[in-house]
Amino acid sequence: MTVLLATDPARWREAASVWRSWAGAAGRWAADVRACAARLRSVWTGAAADAVAARLGRLLRRLDLFRLGCWAADQALSEFAAAVARARPRDDLSSAMAAAAEASRLLDELFLTSAAPPAIAPPACTASPAEVSRCWRALSPAQQDWLLVTEPGSIGSLDGVPAAARDRANRLLLDGLRIEGSLRDWLADGEGPRAYLLRIDPAGEGRAVVALGDPDRADHVVTQVPGMTADLASLGGELARARRLAVRAGELAPEEATSAVLWLGYDAPDFLGEASGRAAAQAGAPALRRFQDGLRATHEGRPARQTVLGHSYGSLVVGMAAARPGLAADSVVFVGSPGVGVDHARDLSVPPGEVWATTSVTDVIQWAAVSPRSLAEDVVVSQVWPAAAALAFGRPEDDLWFGGNPAGPAFGARTFASQAGAGHLGYWDEGGPALDALTNITLGRTDVIPR
Repeated sequence: MTVLLATDPARWREAASVWRSWAGAAGRWAADVRACAARLRSVWTGAAADAVAARLGRLLRRLDLFRLGCWAADQALSEFAAAVARARPRDDLSSAMAAAAEASRLLDELFLTSAAPPAIAPPACTASPAEVSRCWRALSPAQQDWLLVTEPGSIGSLDGVPAAARDRANRLLLDGLRIEGSLRDWLADGEGPRAYLLRIDPAGEGRAVVALGDPDRADHVVTQVPGMTADLASLGGELARARRLAVRAGELAPEEATSAVLWLGYDAPDFLGEASGRAAAQAGAPALRRFQDGLRATHEGRPARQTVLGHSYGSLVVGMAAARPGLAADSVVFVGSPGVGVDHARDLSVPPGEVWATTSVTDVIQWAAVSPRSLAEDVVVSQVWPAAAALAFGRPEDDLWFGGNPAGPAFGARTFASQAGAGHLGYWDEGGPALDALTNITLGRTDVIPR
């Protein structure tokens, strides 16, 4: 036990990085084999060519299985390093010992079994996350690996499949996609909580779901829904904000595990014209609800506290998801919101006292997203009483484009402070009151949040 407490988590993170690099090397080998196979098929036909193609196919499958094993080792070592880091300040070995046992089990199983086709039908995309989870758990490790290798696109996006398995499937899938931006760098990065790729879809502007820290083992999970213009190309900035929250949670509650999820699981509006309508939010809300159900279905041990955070147009997605009963969330947070689809906190199916909101005094959203009625009233006031024009147009409105202002006194949410200079994107700035408030809400420490 003394040895475990004395171990340096950085050494284990370095070991995890080595396994990630082996997965990358095997991916490059596989790409070379695929290119060679394609060239052969273009100039060679017949029985012998078919036999060679079959053998190359088996080699590619083995390389993919090897990569799955490398990523599994990376996951195990990364989570063990995080558990040791949490245990050291408190001399508490229980979580570290549990992580060590799990890591040892996973490492012992690596590369010892061959993939095998499942004897039962794989999980269907129409099944509920709970049904998907039961089906997945009924498969043997060899059958699970077969599905990860042969159907990474369907398994990687399936809510109800564990985060570790989805991450490996989606990393395989990512190899065949032409995606620009910083996503690949984030997945290879060894700084901060390990990234789990829970969905990747390049269609249109692209969709992606990335968890920083394993949500299936976390004590707290915050799902962050970004707003207008969010896409794969801009994912780096959104992930940086999510990581600040995850890192701050580790500072404020080092003994507890927190996973921060960036959920770009909907087609965010690109322009003001699109953002003036509810169509994108209406399409995204059911997917967000399903994702939250999946977090509940795959979580190990005591249920995590689940928080859903919506920023800008993303707050409308969250609001519409919470307007119907059954959202798997212990709290919802609205930041820099243009309205959330309802006029009062009581219209949201969230535990009492767990609707939170803030808007900085320098956030343009509170003036740019006023409702047509409020705008007309301000125009009338300014024309009838010109001296009152500054007051009419210079104060935040209670009625915004998509409903009541969640940060206003009439909405009924619990409001919290954000720095005056936050603007529209600065709520996650280090050292600011908003970041601490968001973190404490995630941790369930709502009694320490200044209003």
